[in-house]
Amino acid sequence: MSQDKKQVLVVGGGPAGMLAAAVAGSRGLDVSLIEKNEKLGKKLYITGKGRCNVTNAAEDIEDLIANVPTNGKFLYSAFYSFSNQDLIKLLNSLGLKTKVERGNRVFPVSDKSSDVIKTLESYLRKNKVRIERAEAKDILVKDGRVKGLELKDGRLLNCSSLILATGGLSYPSTGSTGDGFKMAERLGHTISPLRPSLVPIETMEDWPRDAQGLSLKNVAVRVSDKRGRKVYEDFGEMIFTHFGVSGPLILSASSYMGKVDPKGYRLSIDLKPALSEEKLDLRLLRDFEKHSRKNFSNSLDDLLPKKLIPIIISLSNIEADKPVNQLTREDRHRLVKLIKGLDLTIKGYRPISEAIVTSGGVSVKEIDPATMESKLVAGLYFAGEIIDVDAYTGGFNMQIAFSTGYLAGSNC
Repeated sequence: MSQDKKQVLVVGGGPAGMLAAAVAGSRGLDVSLIEKNEKLGKKLYITGKGRCNVTNAAEDIEDLIANVPTNGKFLYSAFYSFSNQDLIKLLNSLGLKTKVERGNRVFPVSDKSSDVIKTLESYLRKNKVRIERAEAKDILVKDGRVKGLELKDGRLLNCSSLILATGGLSYPSTGSTGDGFKMAERLGHTISPLRPSLVPIETMEDWPRDAQGLSLKNVAVRVSDKRGRKVYEDFGEMIFTHFGVSGPLILSASSYMGKVDPKGYRLSIDLKPALSEEKLDLRLLRDFEKHSRKNFSNSLDDLLPKKLIPIIISLSNIEADKPVNQLTREDRHRLVKLIKGLDLTIKGYRPISEAIVTSGGVSVKEIDPATMESKLVAGLYFAGEIIDVDAYTGGFNMQIAFSTGYLAGSNC
């Protein structure tokens, strides 16, 4: 490291760490990015199904804050200092073209997360950031100020500032193994309880296993608490799994259910949200007339996915071999109710290792929101998922990573 420049270490090569390092480098600082994986941005590769939902094109900062249920107000300075529009402009200026899709989700035009990583890597090179492939062990502090970093290979690196951007506990195969939480805690920081957020849901019923792999598009989902009060409702895509349900709608629902124990909550799926019960009944009448010589089990091919038909038949309590022309009005109405409200009882969340985002982390009370600097240790900064902030799905968590990374890199 050069001795005539301020030396900065950034631990963690995810979106927050990469932007923090590049911004610090753009200020003429001597910056090294410490990453234990063989590649930078490993978690970015899998975000947005490999397409990388880089941010959300919400019109103003208040919209961003409204989509951060955990400590959203802490992010005012970060979002105003480096907004979603600032991020889009930066990526575009670096050669990455972006597009806006449903829900204001922003993706690279190429639909390749690898292009986002290449763009950030080029930004690092442009600002002369060194990449150090190593694993951090502990942060060195003297007289209440950061002095350096001890690596697991025994080396000691000196620095005047250190940015901790090691992520959370979700997807540990990408390197998010909670190392940063332990290092921060050893320095006296409070770690708010770590929980999964944006996570698949397990159900009490086991029939979703029979529909495993079936993806439903254009369905409506409603989640109600134990008192029957609506917690979440939206329209979109979901998928059945061997343990229950997943997909964008379900991940969002898990975030809205928040910190409570979800066991006993009810999830209702409307398979035909575009049709009222009356219109669906008329549709069934037409289908049954068309298939009047068939049994009930063979009459639903035009209406439902093949994998779902035996499940619906079983739940309807209508005999599978009953001739269609013998179905009663009561049978038909029971079927309508089932298609408009396919109910599941929530058993719980999948493990935090399967969550898209970790909720919890370094307490925001111990971080200066204007700089991302620790209030306990001078020269220590935080960025990204390690901080106790998390948002709904739609690119908001990525914006948190970039905005906090920018602020830390600007002030270290």
